[in-house]
Amino acid sequence: MISLAFFYGEASAGSWIQPKATEDIAPPALNVGNSPLIAGETITYAIKSLKINVGKATLTYHGMEELNGQPVHYIQFVARGVNFLDEEKIYADARNFYPVMIKRDLNIFGKKEKIVEEYDHHKCTLKITKFVKDQQTAQTIQKSGLLDNIYCFIYRHRQSGRFQIGDSFLISLPTQDVTINLSKVTKLKAAGKEFDAYYMMSKPSKYKVWFDVSERKIPLKISGSVGLSNTDMTMTSYK
Repeated sequence: MISLAFFYGEASAGSWIQPKATEDIAPPALNVGNSPLIAGETITYAIKSLKINVGKATLTYHGMEELNGQPVHYIQFVARGVNFLDEEKIYADARNFYPVMIKRDLNIFGKKEKIVEEYDHHKCTLKITKFVKDQQTAQTIQKSGLLDNIYCFIYRHRQSGRFQIGDSFLISLPTQDVTINLSKVTKLKAAGKEFDAYYMMSKPSKYKVWFDVSERKIPLKISGSVGLSNTDMTMTSYK
């Protein structure tokens, strides 16, 4: 079953205090040190729903680009399976990895849509413009805190997270707020190997992420990020 709510906005997270929407404030810049991110890094995943293979996904970090005169990180996510395609071009602020713009091409059971998400972190708003055939619709979501994207959160945490047991982050979704916690280090099998992995889970239970414990902090497995019910993505290759 397709959860279309996923396509209109995703998780947000941060370890700092969320401002009120009336405050004209942007998220702080990261203290990145030696970044583990490498331009061209591509992670391939098998997508499973209820333990059945339903597709394949790739997550690629393309490095720095320019968007409307602003330096941004460019992340590309592509998921393919029977009767679905989700391609996302994610542009994140160079300073802090919060999303600036996301462009989506969707084909869900033959229903094709193009979606553009524009984030204003000074006003804590998200403008969503949908293009279906020759029709265009738009809506704006206002929140009391910053809106984010699950993949931006993952890359932000890879770059600047402490990865300490007990770390907790506020996740502000367009439709609900959740908290994501780093609860333990566990074993995980991926790409034919066994890894030690940091395990994060949100409350209410929507997202789960396993990061390997190496300097790269590779997201080995991600649950809840694809718009299909009970879906997991487990890494099959890394390059």
